[in-house]
Amino acid sequence: MDQLEIFKALSNKTRLQILQWLKEPELNFPDQEKYGFDNGVCVGQIQHKAGLTQSTVSEYLTIIQRAGLVTSTRVGQWTYYKRNEEAFAALSKLVESEL
Repeated sequence: MDQLEIFKALSNKTRLQILQWLKEPELNFPDQEKYGFDNGVCVGQIQHKAGLTQSTVSEYLTIIQRAGLVTSTRVGQWTYYKRNEEAFAALSKLVESEL
């Protein structure tokens, strides 16, 4: 767990929002309900909700993924993202024990 990468990823309002949305994908991405959430949330759904360009959202997701806070799954031409809850548990322990 690279602490600097994690805190860098968390230092942006939109990246924080994305992580909050992914915590409850069924509530925050109702348009994806018909496809299910087994693989996570499609990047297009995240882009639409964020109201940002595809390149900006992709950059943000790359930063979050590099920090280990999300995982991605590629299905055909689509990429899906979901939170890495194990990483959040480790982050919680880190904050509790060291900070």
